[in-house]
Amino acid sequence: MKKTPLLKSYSLATRLLSPALPLWLRRRARAGKEDPERLGERKGISKFARPEGSVVWMHAASVGESQMLMPLIHRILDKCPNVHIVITTGTVTSAALLAERLPANALHQYAPADHPRAVKNFLSHWQPDLAIFAESELWPNMIMAAKGRDIPLALVNARMSAASIERWAKRGGKSVKALLACFDVILAADESTARGLSWLSGREIISVGNLKDAAPPLEVDQKQLKKLKTALGRRPVWCAASTHKGEEELIAHAALEIKAKKPKALLILAPRHPERSKEVQDICTKAGLNTLRWSSGQMPGDSTDVFLMDCIGKMGLVYRLGKVSFVGGSLLKTMAGHNPLEAARLGSAVITGNAISSFADTYMALLAYGGATRTPKKLAPQVLNFLQDPDLRKKQTKAALQFASSRDAILDYVWDNLEPLLPQDEEA
Repeated sequence: MKKTPLLKSYSLATRLLSPALPLWLRRRARAGKEDPERLGERKGISKFARPEGSVVWMHAASVGESQMLMPLIHRILDKCPNVHIVITTGTVTSAALLAERLPANALHQYAPADHPRAVKNFLSHWQPDLAIFAESELWPNMIMAAKGRDIPLALVNARMSAASIERWAKRGGKSVKALLACFDVILAADESTARGLSWLSGREIISVGNLKDAAPPLEVDQKQLKKLKTALGRRPVWCAASTHKGEEELIAHAALEIKAKKPKALLILAPRHPERSKEVQDICTKAGLNTLRWSSGQMPGDSTDVFLMDCIGKMGLVYRLGKVSFVGGSLLKTMAGHNPLEAARLGSAVITGNAISSFADTYMALLAYGGATRTPKKLAPQVLNFLQDPDLRKKQTKAALQFASSRDAILDYVWDNLEPLLPQDEEA
């Protein structure tokens, strides 16, 4: 590829900063943002030998993006049994979750820092036959180095806000165009992103739909589910999932209103970032709600008002228990929403706020289909409607499940576009 002056400057700057990389990594490790035992991976150095045969490298930011790729991982390994997959992410939480869920022939590595030496180490070791980037993970050194080695590149589920696309155009339109030109395939998650990337790249980008819509039902530990169902008995349960700072006060107030009408109601509260759990617990306690944390190892009792999920990987449990689910990140103007179909696939009635731009296409279709309810800030009346009217709840959850099932074809569309790039294994 032809590097623009801006991309050349970026490469030079990161090369000059390379000596500071170990110090930066150690500082992040002390803050709990890196695994101190695996810092070598951030420098592109692995403890694992490269497997024989073809390797597909998949790169995602964190938990949500890596879980979105899981159906695609299974599809590749099913269709190409002799291919191995290396998936890279940048967070400790995603590493822990992938360690539990990755199938055979797939392994996790921390993403190399976007420094020329680290990227070179990574690519020289793994020698991938295909690189698949997810959503908005556009690291210039990674992309340019892979292109320089003639590795086929794909960008799947590309998602960018109109504001981000406008900023890119103003600050480095030619450089962004050069980076996007490195990709053999670009698939947008929504029409807005497709239009924006088409404008930036000067080529037609299509939207095949959000790959997160095609995810299978979230997994659950059946023993934990049974144990919690026994503890909860016939109590009415609702949940607030993937909540963010600024929302929990409103949710706590709603929980008090609901408790006044249904004294036995239990709220399962799952913050988007579990490290905020102490802060969230304090909010609930200050509101007068008896709050119990999952990490306590205790089951919620009759006096528990809020069961706080201070861990990751339990949303399959949460949505199966909650008859009604408020999907967070949607109450304040600065927010953009989260995936409603995870709850919909598990029979929980979805409620959302107005800030849903990240999943606008999905929500608009789901709302039109009668599979979700939208509310500005008053959560309690909507939750109570569903808790008090089982028929209303069943009507919405049935419509939501039908819509969610219709989205399964998205994986097929993504596969059809990626299959020509996959390494041709003679034994496969």
